[in-house]
Amino acid sequence: MAVFTSVSLDDVQPWIAQFPLGQALALKGIASGIENSNFFLTTERGEYVLTIFENLNFEQLPFYLRLMEHLAARGVLVPAPVPNDQGELCVPLQGKPAAIVSKLEGSSQLDPQPVHCAAVGAMLAKMHLAGTDFPLYQPNLRGLAWWHWATPIVLPHLGKAEHDLLCSEMHFQEAFHGSALYKRLQQGPVHADLFRNNVMFDGEQLTGFFDFYFAGCDTWLFDVAVTVNDWCVDLDTGVLDVARVRAFLDAYHAVRPFTPDEQEAWQPMLRAAALRFWLSRLYDLHKPREAEMLTPHDPAHFERILRERIATPAPALHA
Repeated sequence: MAVFTSVSLDDVQPWIAQFPLGQALALKGIASGIENSNFFLTTERGEYVLTIFENLNFEQLPFYLRLMEHLAARGVLVPAPVPNDQGELCVPLQGKPAAIVSKLEGSSQLDPQPVHCAAVGAMLAKMHLAGTDFPLYQPNLRGLAWWHWATPIVLPHLGKAEHDLLCSEMHFQEAFHGSALYKRLQQGPVHADLFRNNVMFDGEQLTGFFDFYFAGCDTWLFDVAVTVNDWCVDLDTGVLDVARVRAFLDAYHAVRPFTPDEQEAWQPMLRAAALRFWLSRLYDLHKPREAEMLTPHDPAHFERILRERIATPAPALHA
C-alpha cells in the first residue's frame, strides 16, 4: 500500500465515469504496506479505496476480486469490489490494473486484547467455510515454490547465524510440506496476510478483513498460523501471549473445529508462517523497489518469531 504509481484527481476524473459512483471529489495516497499503490477515494456516493496493482496482472486479479465478492455475498465482512458499467472489477488506469472497493468503517486494532483475537478467529473460520464453494483456483504465490526462488537471492546478504537458520528451516519445511500429514490438511482460499493492520474494528466490534492481494489456495492451518503469529505475540520478543492465543483458537474452533491432523501439524505450521514473512522481509530489504512512500519492514522481527517457535511449543489448537 505504498505509492509506486502517482495518480492525481484529474487523472481519476475521466476514468471513474465508467463506475456508478458519481464524480471523484478527493484522492489521498495511503502510506502503509509495500505491494500496491493505494488511495482513499472520496466520490459523490461515498468513501472507497482505489488500488493500482504493481505486481499482479490482469490474469491473476480475478481470483482476488471475485473471492472478495464471493465472501461478501456470504456475510463475511470484507470490502466489496465495485464493478464498472461492463461488470468488470479490474480495469486499466495509468496502464496498470486497478480496482475500486468499498472502504471499511473503523480503524486497525494495533494493541489487540483477547476479545479482539476471538473476533478475528471466529471471522477467519467463517471465511474459510464460506470459500469452500469458490470456483476459482490460484496457489499461494508466496508459498514453498517462492521460498525456493527467494532463498538463494537473500542468502549472500546474511551473516552466518541467519544463513544457517534459513538453510536449516528450509530443509525442515521441505520435509514437512512433502509429508503425508501435510497432504491430509484441509485446504481452500486463504487470506495469507491477516495482520493487525489488515483488520478493522469499531471498538470491540470487528468491521472487516481487507487487503486480500496475497490470498491464494493453501491449507487453512497456514492462515491460522500466519494470523496467530501476528495477533497473539509480544512484538518485542515474538513470544506468544497464551490468553490471546487461547481466545483466538477457541473462537475459531467453535465455528470450524480443528482436525487431529491439524493438531499434529500445528507446531511446524507456525514455523512455516514465520519463515514465509522472515524470507519476504529479507527479500524486500535487500531487493527494494522504488516508491514515493515505502518503508520496508524489519526482517529481524520474524527471525525472532521463527527462533521462538522452534524453541518453545505453542498452546494446543484445542484445549
